Order: sequence, then structure tokens, then C-alpha cells
Amino acid sequence: MDAQRAVDWSEAAWLNPPLSAELHGDELLVTSRNRSDFWRTTSYGFVRDNGHALLTDLPAGAAVEVTFLAQFEALYDQAGIMIRVDDRTWIKAGVEMTDGAPHLGAVVTRGQSDWSLTPAPGWNGCKITVRASREKDAVTIRARREDEAWQMVRLAPLAPDATASAGPFFCSPQREGLQVQFTRFALGPADISLHNPQA
Repeated sequence: MDAQRAVDWSEAAWLNPPLSAELHGDELLVTSRNRSDFWRTTSYGFVRDNGHALLTDLPAGAAVEVTFLAQFEALYDQAGIMIRVDDRTWIKAGVEMTDGAPHLGAVVTRGQSDWSLTPAPGWNGCKITVRASREKDAVTIRARREDEAWQMVRLAPLAPDATASAGPFFCSPQREGLQVQFTRFALGPADISLHNPQA
């Protein structure tokens, strides 16, 4: 993705501020509140909209990229990117702890949440980058560990005329105190092609 621009942390606004957020140079160290989560209805029967997300505008034709480090320990510890229209229309994607191991996945919510996962062995504690690219009527989500090749995570619908925001998110549905070090937050043009994105 060419012509990326670093987003200053102060340019974005918190949806549900975390327990703490501290600047360390250009990096942001955050700590989650107890039982924070984003989820809507499906299977579990509850609605949670108290997770932490630091959001800025994501117009059509743009992409957002977030890089982070975290040590996931408890069930459902998670961090990555959120794209949000409103409390019934949003996407979160990144790394989540489930079944005792880190997984790469996404939750796409359009009234109800839809969750997809794939195992990501060896991703815990590593530098992870998640990219969400908004083009036409879709969001393409990719992720990678360190400088490895991008992996496709999800292609999800998003109305071209929707007013959306995006940025880093994290949650800890089963505890308080997940710490995530966000090292990068950037915006740029959307990927030209669905496949083989430019690094």
C-alpha cells in the first residue's frame, strides 16, 4: 500500500476508553477493562459493545493498517483492527486467544455477529500487522506476523456510501488487564487488487 500516512494517536477518538493508555515515544501502551468485548447476539444471546477502539475516519477508497504486540493469555483475549459504522454494523479482525491457542480471525456484524477463525501457532507475543482495505462495496482484511507474507483473513461487505471509522481495537472478555503495545497506526489508499497486495 503506497503513500501511507502515520496517524497521530491524538487524531483518533476512543470508543470506550481503556483502563489506561500511555504514550511511549511513538507507541501506545494500553490496558483493558474487565470483561470488555464487542459481540452481538449470535449463539451466546447477549450484546456487548464495551470493548476498546481508537477510531478515525475511513472513507471509501482508503485502507487502515495497525501493528501491535501482545501476550494473549486468557480465553478471548484479542487485538487488531475495527471498522465501525454503528453498534449494529462493524468488523473486528486480528488475533484472538481461543481453545488455548492464538487464532487469526474476524467478526463481521450486520445486526448479528459472524465469527471466523484459523489457528495461528507462533503468533503470540510477535509483532502483528492487520490491514483493512475499503474499496467499492467491500472491506478486504489481511494480516501478517513480523515481515512474513500477508495472509487473507476476510472479505466482507460494506456499503459504499456508509460513513465508517477505523483503527486499533482490543478486548478481554474474561478478565481485566490485557496489555497491548500498538506500535503503528497508518492510513493510505485502498489496495488496487484483491490478491497479491503490495507490501
